[in-house]
Amino acid sequence: MAGLSSFFRTILVRGPWLALLLCCTLLLAVPALAQDDDPTPKQQLADIDNALKAVERKRNDAEAIETLGTLSENASQAKRDAEALEKTLQPQLDQLNEQLTQLGEAPKDTTEPPELAAQRRTLTRQRDALAASIAQAKSSAVRAQQLSADIDKQRNAQRTEELGRKVASPLSPTLWRQVADQLPSDIARVTPLAQQGRAALTTAIATHGWGTLLLGLAAALVMMFPLRLWLRALGRRFAASERAPDGRLRRSGLAMWLLLVGTLLPGYAVVVLVAALDAIGAIPPRLQSVAEGVQAATFAAAFISALSACLLVPKRPSWRLLNLDDTAALKLRKYAWGAAALAWLSTVLVAIDRATRTSDVTTVALDGVIALTYLGLIMAMLVTLARLHRRQTAEAEAKLEAQADGQGAAVPVRRSSWLVLARVAGNIAVVAAIIATLMGYVNFAKFVNQQLIGGSIVVLAATLLFKFVDDFSTWLLNADSKVGQTILLSTGLSVSRLEQAGVLLSAVLRTFVVLIALLALAAPFGNIGSVVERVASLANGISIGDITLKPARIAIALLVMLVGLGLTQLLQRWLTDTYLPKTELDLGARNSISTITRYVGIILVGLWALTAMGLNLKNLALLVSALSVGIGFGLQAIIQNFVSGLILLAERPVKIGDWVKLGDQEGDIRRINVRSTEIQVGDKSTLIVPNSELITKTIRNMTMGNNQGRIQIQFAVPASTDVVGLRQALLDAYGAHNTVLQQPAPSVYIDSIAGGQITINSFAYVASPRQVYGTRSDLYFSLLQILAERNIPLSTPTDIHITRDPPQ
Repeated sequence: MAGLSSFFRTILVRGPWLALLLCCTLLLAVPALAQDDDPTPKQQLADIDNALKAVERKRNDAEAIETLGTLSENASQAKRDAEALEKTLQPQLDQLNEQLTQLGEAPKDTTEPPELAAQRRTLTRQRDALAASIAQAKSSAVRAQQLSADIDKQRNAQRTEELGRKVASPLSPTLWRQVADQLPSDIARVTPLAQQGRAALTTAIATHGWGTLLLGLAAALVMMFPLRLWLRALGRRFAASERAPDGRLRRSGLAMWLLLVGTLLPGYAVVVLVAALDAIGAIPPRLQSVAEGVQAATFAAAFISALSACLLVPKRPSWRLLNLDDTAALKLRKYAWGAAALAWLSTVLVAIDRATRTSDVTTVALDGVIALTYLGLIMAMLVTLARLHRRQTAEAEAKLEAQADGQGAAVPVRRSSWLVLARVAGNIAVVAAIIATLMGYVNFAKFVNQQLIGGSIVVLAATLLFKFVDDFSTWLLNADSKVGQTILLSTGLSVSRLEQAGVLLSAVLRTFVVLIALLALAAPFGNIGSVVERVASLANGISIGDITLKPARIAIALLVMLVGLGLTQLLQRWLTDTYLPKTELDLGARNSISTITRYVGIILVGLWALTAMGLNLKNLALLVSALSVGIGFGLQAIIQNFVSGLILLAERPVKIGDWVKLGDQEGDIRRINVRSTEIQVGDKSTLIVPNSELITKTIRNMTMGNNQGRIQIQFAVPASTDVVGLRQALLDAYGAHNTVLQQPAPSVYIDSIAGGQITINSFAYVASPRQVYGTRSDLYFSLLQILAERNIPLSTPTDIHITRDPPQ
């Protein structure tokens, strides 16, 4: 029972699915843990100093590159602890300084009360202690940073020395004769380790029984086979069902599911089995590194196999994410299985070699065999890619010839540019590895081959993540998805804006994928922890003068701006659609109120976002005053139009719906913005007029004071005309027209009598100036008809030109 309970405790630590239970247990234990005293700053500084001393002590004895990497991570952790302690103590020091400032200095001429003197001494002592602790924390952080940098230099130098070390070539018979000579001694080193493992297993079974081991083995087998196969089939059925999202997310989502299932279940199956063995004490200390190597090798091999399966999909071409034919996909799938097996076998053999401490000759031979095996695998992949490229080129040429002869429809030719890049990189790596192997630089050849395969895996994984995050973002923020419909209904955004948000989200997520891929590619060449630490240091903010811009505050400011703009838009919509129509205000006044509300809301939201970003409004005022001169000269026209727009919205000399004349242009005002005004002219085109033109120039507003329009008709008739009858006929014609108003009544006047002609001037009124043109045309037709019926000719002035004959 003790072994079984130890097994379950180990699973809780290592298993991801039961980690939630462990977190809940820790949360329930928080009140009890809170009762313990926190370590004092002196204790924390002592722990940091002890950690740095341990790193310095172990650094002198470290031989492996992995050990130096661990020590560098420990030094970086000590640096982070020191910086965190400094940040924790600094506010306390500032508070004590403020209290001492309020107390002031001790008076020299008079005696102050003993209570104040005692309080000043206590605060001074506490301040000095905190200042000393902060100074020591800063010193420890600098010391840890220098130590981490020195370890990284030592690590890089050791890696360079290892890669440049020349040994016997694995193709040399001398090396294998040396291996044969060292083989008995190496077997003698491996045999005790195997016997130790067998003895530990026998003793553990005798002590704890078979229950824990069989339970772990059964759980591992269930995770490895039935559960893994069932989850794979479940994902395929869901992707093919109607419940799956439409579009490309079906393929990329299924690929991600297959990748997770194919990687996690085999890896954690081995973790469960190793946990079962470790729980009963069946793994001796010398084999712990081998067990860890087996776990890491299983995760790596499972990841390679699952990645190739979800990208190549040899039996389902419609679900394939890469531009490959079935033949190439099937062959590359086999090579991927070989790469996974080779990665697992090489990792386990290297772990066994380090645990048994075999001879240097055997280690060199093992590295040479691994390098040659990688080299053969890469060459086989390159041959397959070369044949695929030739097939695609031949198909492309055949399609182009068919299109040129008119025998086939115009079909876009698909070509894989990544094949060319893969072939070039692979050929360069193969040539370098062959030359290095023949010259005896086995470590360099092994490193090149492993990095080529590892880099290809990273690139393929990044490609899959690229497709997945792009498909997921565009599906999530799409008008057809449930999330997109909810956003559209709740915020009132347009479909185009929602799709733009999806594109931006995809760009952000793909940027993170690129960063992760770059970190993965750079991991074998240095301490990835230091790179991550430099990137994480950006979270502390970027100082620009007295202002510190922190990513967290910038994110909060963006969130505040989005929420504020949404609330402003909702308020403006409520005013426009709900409240203002219930008032007695006209359309122009309602537009002015809603527009001013919008811009006031934008200004307030901007100030709110700047405050959330941590900017002091006093500094902002100084900045604005400093830039006011430049803004006045550079943006003079824009500011003039902006101020003019505010004047138009406030004084309203023109409003929406007015008919205005500006120069030789006239039309109806359709929209008044802060910078410009839109006027629709007679041909239905829109005239964009800067607001300053409407303020500084003379504008004729046809509908401002009175909405009525006046029609004037003036003509001349002979002096013998019956003007009384003509007057009554005109009044009757005006009154008969349906658009002519009765009040004011139409009127007919004699304007002048001269030269044997009588000039008649008449007026009529309509409800709107927009009716003047059409009504006047109708009245002209009526006038001509009246004159024709009465045989009254229209008189025109007679022009008499006197010319003089030229002299003889």
